[in-house]
Amino acid sequence: MVSLLTGPILITGGSGQLGHALAEAARERRLEFVAVSRPEFDFDLGESIAACVAAANPCLVINAAAYTAVDAAESNADAADRANHTGPARLGEICAAAGIPLIHVSTDYVFDGDKGSPYLETDPTHPTGVYGASKRAGEIALLATGANVVILRTAWLYSAHGKNFARTMLGAARKTNEVRVVMDQKGTPTAVPDLAEAILDIAALLEDWQPAYRGVFHAASAGETSWHGFAAAIYAAAQPLGLKPPTLTAIATRDWPTPAKRPADSRLDCGKLAATFGVRLPEWQVSVGPVVQQLLALDGVG
Repeated sequence: MVSLLTGPILITGGSGQLGHALAEAARERRLEFVAVSRPEFDFDLGESIAACVAAANPCLVINAAAYTAVDAAESNADAADRANHTGPARLGEICAAAGIPLIHVSTDYVFDGDKGSPYLETDPTHPTGVYGASKRAGEIALLATGANVVILRTAWLYSAHGKNFARTMLGAARKTNEVRVVMDQKGTPTAVPDLAEAILDIAALLEDWQPAYRGVFHAASAGETSWHGFAAAIYAAAQPLGLKPPTLTAIATRDWPTPAKRPADSRLDCGKLAATFGVRLPEWQVSVGPVVQQLLALDGVG
């Protein structure tokens, strides 16, 4: 897709796994961008938000900054709220005042997982933990700012950069002969590079802003699996590259208690994204191999 952007893109959360991937993808497309992260850009420091936007003078802001530690959020609710709710709301106010479009990334954890089929954007939200609640509060606040905002709910992100499930599984294979993984939580692994490409495809359309672009969209890979199924795919991809896979044991959620309750079925229906922007992410299985290969090369797992 040919970009229509005429100025720099401001990418917040530039040191995180999504911000890193967005910068790489923007560089490959020869787009002008500015990537910022803490301490230069910090939702805990309100003045830094306006300062970074003013310095970059962007044509578009992509907010990839967030508090994503799901379990830690249960005991750090204020920090999660600042990073996922009040901070993004302030960014939305600044973008609204300056007429700058904003793409904001949210999560499947705004749902409780009880629907039994893929969630639509119009389905009621009911977060089961502090993380999901803070992200949902951020969505509501951003829409209330009046900004031209595209909110993208995604799911189960993983990449070769930062902490994520794929890196954890590969690391566990070095330490133990058996790995126990939950099999009764259903969703869709989404490779961060695929999401970054999708975001920039959407960005290319936003110079010619349409009212239909504003609102919430689901943006995850196609297909579905469990955490156990995802782990099996990771080890299947790693074995030909020299990693001896451990025995993979399926367990129930009740056998792996965590501070935060996860949704049992957080599959997302991404039809609205395709209908509005013509953007579809690939089947989740497609990107497991390339990411695993990168992780093995970076981490020396084997």
